[in-house]
Amino acid sequence: MYSGFNKFDISVEPDITIHGVQGGSGPAILFLHGFPQDHHMWHRAALALSSSYTIIALDLRGYGSSSAPKGSESHIEYSKKTMARDCALVMAARGIKHYYVCGHDRGARVAHKLSVDYFENVLKVVFLDICPTLAMYAKANKQFAEAYYHWFWLTQPAPFPENMVSSNPQEVANQFLGSPDRSLLRIYEPEALEAYYKLFHNPAIVHAMCEEYRAGGTIDLVDASDDVAAGRHVKCPILVLWGRGGMVGRTYDAIEEWKAVSETGDVRSAPVDCSHYIAEDAPELLVRHLGEFFN
Repeated sequence: MYSGFNKFDISVEPDITIHGVQGGSGPAILFLHGFPQDHHMWHRAALALSSSYTIIALDLRGYGSSSAPKGSESHIEYSKKTMARDCALVMAARGIKHYYVCGHDRGARVAHKLSVDYFENVLKVVFLDICPTLAMYAKANKQFAEAYYHWFWLTQPAPFPENMVSSNPQEVANQFLGSPDRSLLRIYEPEALEAYYKLFHNPAIVHAMCEEYRAGGTIDLVDASDDVAAGRHVKCPILVLWGRGGMVGRTYDAIEEWKAVSETGDVRSAPVDCSHYIAEDAPELLVRHLGEFFN
């Protein structure tokens, strides 16, 4: 799926490695996937952009071929601060000091923290189909809870959600990837879909995914609150894209939510005619928006 790209594994902690692929040439773009996917989700956009950019697509810790350490009571192993550090270490190990970042879903939350903690490295950042985690929790309503029920289900103490997912992994995967009527399964390449299904059949990854959501509802909120209180905001230009078929544009004022955590107020946004899974449902539109923004 990544013809001409090289695979790599970078050690970020003892016994923890981050897997990724790199290809192309020119200014660097770091792609960070969301739940429940891995680096395969970017293959269409990555190949299209690789003639003008150096593309790096990672498997976040706990996903794909990256390490999936067991979580602790604090959930710090899967905090966005920890995961952002992983990304910064990988980019440094690849010899890339300055780069653009594009993150989707949970990867966009990592990208948010990366652009705050490593602002000297991130040139511009793109968030796909999210608003800041703190704002989404603070303004949650019935519509949000029904659409994002897994934010409250996967955060339950282990091993309750892990056991539920593992009792019927294929059904759970189809529920998230395909929507309730399975209509979205058509947008994925077979190789990518098979990679996503494998995540749900691996108990260590299922645990990691739950831990990442537990972190999102605990330690990540503390870190985000501390950043806001200390005035630590995103310093670089921001582009926010959301799928018209998703909840972000219907539930939140995305541009205002991101301006609230932007130091400069340089926030651009646009709805895209597709589902939540923008990179695979509307790759041509994504490539166009990224090219215009990064240029």
